[in-house]
Amino acid sequence: MKIYMLLALAAAAATVASCAPRGEPAASRGGLAAATTTTTAAAPALTPPELRERLMAAGLSVPKEPIAADDFALASLAGASVSLSSYRGRVVFLNFWATWCPPCRGEMPSMERLHQLLRDRGLEIVAVDLQESRDEVKKFVTDNALTFTVLLDADGAVGSAWGAQSIPTTYLIDRKGNIIARSVGGREWDSADMVTLFETILAAE
Repeated sequence: MKIYMLLALAAAAATVASCAPRGEPAASRGGLAAATTTTTAAAPALTPPELRERLMAAGLSVPKEPIAADDFALASLAGASVSLSSYRGRVVFLNFWATWCPPCRGEMPSMERLHQLLRDRGLEIVAVDLQESRDEVKKFVTDNALTFTVLLDADGAVGSAWGAQSIPTTYLIDRKGNIIARSVGGREWDSADMVTLFETILAAE
């Protein structure tokens, strides 16, 4: 069963910009709430219910219980095969995108800044490009000085299995390999509130 079909989405309270992958109809852009959490205190370790509430308050779609992430393996820009399971033990920010999608391009700088800030604390950003050539993706990555992992979903099969019917679609996966949240549409991922949220997720493991 497709992963996204298992998610119990939060009620829609905001409209976000997203793109339909080429050749596919636009999917529902619901599932996101407008509220965000504002705090300046150091991120504390939270219980699972407390973390779930924090994720929902940040406007993320959250399953009733963590969902085991289906593994996959895709080629990196360097040609190596990389599996999702190889990141077990780190918090994974799994993003489905394409270079032609304006909201995808718009959120990439904030993803890079988040990567630079938290990669040494256990956050792994993995951006899966949908159905584009290695050369055009590599040029985009080079032009934008992106240093996080970029993988190529040449036929779109992984994106389809993960429900990336509108992009960008992002999943947050905990250190045990469980999906804890999803976001559809572009965001500023390195805002003060979001950084605090990621620090909380990292502390929760």
